[in-house]
Amino acid sequence: MKFPAIGDIASTSIISINIEESVLSAMELMLEHEHRNIVVVNKNTFYIFTILDVLNIQNLEIALESSLSVLNLSKIPTINRDRNVLDTLSYLNNEIEFICVLDRDNSLYGLVTHSDITLNIDPDTLMDNFRLADFLKIGRQMKCVNKEEKTSKILNEMIHNSFDNVVVVEDLKPLGILTTKDIMCLIKGKSDLSLSIETYMSAPVDSIHKNASIKEALSFITKKHYKRVIVVDDKGKLSGIVTQKELISLTYSRWAVLMQEYQKELSEINNMLEHKNKEYETMASTDSLTGLYNRHKFTELYVTSYKSMLQRESELSLIMLDIDFFKRVNDTYGHNIGDDVLVQISHSLLKVLRNVDIVCRWGGEEFVVLLPSTSLETATILAEKIRLYIKELELDRVGSISVSLGVCSIHSGEKLEESIDRADKALYLAKHSGRDCVKTELEI
Repeated sequence: MKFPAIGDIASTSIISINIEESVLSAMELMLEHEHRNIVVVNKNTFYIFTILDVLNIQNLEIALESSLSVLNLSKIPTINRDRNVLDTLSYLNNEIEFICVLDRDNSLYGLVTHSDITLNIDPDTLMDNFRLADFLKIGRQMKCVNKEEKTSKILNEMIHNSFDNVVVVEDLKPLGILTTKDIMCLIKGKSDLSLSIETYMSAPVDSIHKNASIKEALSFITKKHYKRVIVVDDKGKLSGIVTQKELISLTYSRWAVLMQEYQKELSEINNMLEHKNKEYETMASTDSLTGLYNRHKFTELYVTSYKSMLQRESELSLIMLDIDFFKRVNDTYGHNIGDDVLVQISHSLLKVLRNVDIVCRWGGEEFVVLLPSTSLETATILAEKIRLYIKELELDRVGSISVSLGVCSIHSGEKLEESIDRADKALYLAKHSGRDCVKTELEI
């Protein structure tokens, strides 16, 4: 098996413009060709003009007739068309999601993006048992807003937080989306930004169910030409998003297996693989916000710990933790402060727990802790210690916060879902007993 050269997968139908041309000319080209971005050429140096640049122009009140040279555009890295596609991975892991592909005479040949990488991953190499629900990251790569919010407020938040689009929701159900094309049209047309975001959003929204496989998500993104996919639950409510970059990282391990079957190819890229494999393994097993294990990795570690419990005839316990009134924190202080709270709670758990304990961000504001060689009684004492430690914290802006905890022991012959269900019922009891307390399965 030979991986393709970069020139074989590069998009050669790119739109470019000279740096001395006007901002308005660049926007018109983007609208005409329905491109989210345009390459700006300055002799042998290349830049990218994106929707975020358009927003900054609006914010800084730069005249649309101004030359592109006055803007602080991001420089695009370059790579020769004869290089192997694997050489693009280190580039695409950075913030800049584009690489200019140069011809043999160093002229502009094309552009490589996440889409080009995705299109060259064989979906049959993906494991169908990977589900989107295990990898959701709500509110991180895409902003979620209510339909009544003012457009001007949303655009300012997009500038400050580097969002390139927003999802408009009502009761957490996606109603529409404000895309790069929508933003350019309303700025170019000098639209009234005091109106609600509902006025300018595109509707309806394409989405995919959270139980869809990675293979199905990849096919969906490829067919729709999207950078990310909006994920909903059984009730059609927003569950989160998954980006192209995340799909690439999940499939990279499968690439490594295929390459091991071809020794000549492996000998040429072995050093790079060793480094990249560790990098992508970490991406696929940890939560990007807190650095804790994600649900998929926790499930793997649970199986190992469960087998060890049976072999050693030891005990194994589980704690489920939920931050009290966390929605109030997000609503009062904003999602950025909410994220900071999640990170601080994660650090607190790592300080209180032992090195052998396994800590996972289960989803949203919920955390799960697996305690090897620990009885229900000891786990309950530890849960109380966690509760008191967190309650005594002085969090930035928020002040103090409390948590509720449910504790259960792991029984021989049961699956993880059954253990989680009992811990969740204990947590539910804690929530309905006034919160800020610990309950065990014995009290259910």
